[in-house]
Amino acid sequence: MRTVIQRVSRASVTVEGKVVSSIGNGLLILLGIVVEDTEEDIDWLVRKVINLRIFNDASGVMNTSVMESDGDIIVVSQFTLHASTKKGNRPSYLRAAKPEIAVPLYEKFISRLEQELGKKVGTGIFGADMKVDLLNDGPVTIIMDTKDKE
Repeated sequence: MRTVIQRVSRASVTVEGKVVSSIGNGLLILLGIVVEDTEEDIDWLVRKVINLRIFNDASGVMNTSVMESDGDIIVVSQFTLHASTKKGNRPSYLRAAKPEIAVPLYEKFISRLEQELGKKVGTGIFGADMKVDLLNDGPVTIIMDTKDKE
C-alpha cells in the first residue's frame, strides 16, 4: 500500500457535483493498493497513520497525532499512486490492484481506521471520477509505502 498523507485545515471529495465527504482539521489520505498487499500491510499502515506526530502541540511543535488532536480523516482510493513512468511517456498502472482485490482491502483499511479513531472516516467513491479539494496545512505531506518501511 502506498499513501500520500496530507495534514489539512479542510478537505472534501465531490462526485458528480455532490459533496460525498468533507472534514475540517485532519488528514487527507490518498491510498494506492497493489496485488501483493495484505491485512498485515493494513495493520502496519493504520498504526503509523494514527500515531504519526504531525499536528502541532500547545508550543507549536509537530508533536501530536491525529487522534490526540481530535482530527478527522478522509481516505481516497488512487490507483495512479502505483504508476510506472520508467518506459515512455504514458504511465503504466499494471502494478495497481484490480477492483476485486483493491476494494476489500480499501474497505478494511477504512474500517480499521474507524475502529482506532473511534469515529467515522470520510471516503471518496471507489473508481469514481472524484474532485478532491483541500487546504494543505503547513504544508505537511508524507509519503508512506508498506513495501518500503522507512
